[in-house]
Amino acid sequence: MKQVTATGQTVEEAVESALAQLKTTRDRADISIIDEGKKGLFGIFGSRPAIVKVIVKIDALDEARNFLSQISEKMGAPIEIDVKRDGKHIHFTLTGEKIALLIGKRGQTLNSLQYLTQLVINRYSDQYLTLILDAEDYRKRRNDTLVQLAWRLSQKAIRTGKSVTLEPMPSYERKVIHTALAENKRVKTFSDGNEPHRFIVITPLK
Repeated sequence: MKQVTATGQTVEEAVESALAQLKTTRDRADISIIDEGKKGLFGIFGSRPAIVKVIVKIDALDEARNFLSQISEKMGAPIEIDVKRDGKHIHFTLTGEKIALLIGKRGQTLNSLQYLTQLVINRYSDQYLTLILDAEDYRKRRNDTLVQLAWRLSQKAIRTGKSVTLEPMPSYERKVIHTALAENKRVKTFSDGNEPHRFIVITPLK
């Protein structure tokens, strides 16, 4: 939250000064008048400046959208963003002619963008929000792939009797693996490592 206290000969001048310092507009600010000021005799003697406090109202979703738009422009892949919100869960769907650039190999670029955008959105939000970035229905296709991967590697762990370590994944992808193998009585799964390089280990049960 950005705020500034400013003075001026009038309330209007103080407000304009504060808005200029914050580089914002009235519709994005909360304005509080601390002192309306006093002109004084002949406008000089006993005069008192007006004092106002202006707080910028920052919309976390707008900041996240702007961040993503700027990044995609710099990558040469401009996008449109469809936003859906369900309580604390935010879903951004990206579309554009060069969307493949933003997905990257095995979704690595999309995951990185999601991680960075989540940092931005929670920097400005007054409550913790979880964010999912999707493009061309990639997340569903990736989930299907992860379920198949979980089954195949669990069979490998059972067959060899050795633990299998997966590549680092974001938390929601690890959850897909954990859920896919939750009912499998022959293996157990756990996460290891530190974000954003945390990974899953599938261990056979004896």
